[in-house]
Amino acid sequence: MAIASFSLPLTSLSSRSNKLLSYCCCSSSFEKPISAPSSNSIASKTLQEIRNSGVIACLRAKNADLATRAARAALDGGISVLEIVVSTPDAFEVLRNLVHDYPTRTFGAGTVLQAKDAKDSIKSGAKFLMSPATVMDILVGVSESDVLYIPGVMTPTEIISASNAGAKIVKVYPVSALGGVGYISALKKPFSHIPMVASQGITIDLIGQYIGQGASAVVLSDAIFDKEAMSQQNFDKIYQLASHAALQGKQAVERSEC
Repeated sequence: MAIASFSLPLTSLSSRSNKLLSYCCCSSSFEKPISAPSSNSIASKTLQEIRNSGVIACLRAKNADLATRAARAALDGGISVLEIVVSTPDAFEVLRNLVHDYPTRTFGAGTVLQAKDAKDSIKSGAKFLMSPATVMDILVGVSESDVLYIPGVMTPTEIISASNAGAKIVKVYPVSALGGVGYISALKKPFSHIPMVASQGITIDLIGQYIGQGASAVVLSDAIFDKEAMSQQNFDKIYQLASHAALQGKQAVERSEC
C-alpha cells in the first residue's frame, strides 16, 4: 500500500488503516476509531486559526519567484492563513521560506493527493494539508501527528464518512457547482457538528454569506490571486484584494459569533 511510505511517528499503521477502511465502508459500530486531539494540539490550534480568519488564501503559480512575491503581497495585505498548491514549481521551498519569514502565520499545502507530498509538506512547515477528495492514506497517516488534514467532500455520505474516519474539518468542493451558499446551508442542517470549509469559485463579496450559513471558512484563489494580476505581476492589486478579503473574513466571523 502507498501508505507504508508515509513515515510519520505512527503506531500499527497498517492495522489502523484496515480498521478505518472497514469502518468507513461497512462497519455498523458507532464508536470512532480515532480519538479527538487535545485542545492544545497544533492541529486544534490550526483549526481555530482557520475559524478565526474565515479565509484561506489558495495560491498556485507558474514559478517559485512569482509564488513567493504573490504570497508576500497577500500576507502583507492581512491574510493569516495561506495554502500553497503542491503543483507550484518548488512549492516546498517556497513554503519553507514563507514559514521562516512569517512565523506567526498559518501555512498549508493544497491539492495534496499522495502520501509523499503530504510528508514533504509537513517537513517544509505546513500546519495543514488540503485535498480535493478524501485520500485515506493521508487521513490515516496524519491521525497521530500535529498536522490538520482537510479532506475534500461533495456528498452527505462523503462528509459523514470522512468525519467518522477522523477528519476534524472537511472541504466542500466544488461548492459553486453544487449550489454555492444554498448547498452549505442545506448541509449544515444535518451536519451542524462538522466544521466545513467552502471551496471553488467563491468571490470576496460572498464571504459573509458562506460564513453566515455555517461555513467555518472559505477558500479564495482567483479572488485574491487574480489571473491578470498574476500574469502582469501586479502585486499591488493582490495586496489590495487580500486586504479586502481579510477584512471581510474578520467581519463575517465576528457577526457569526454574536
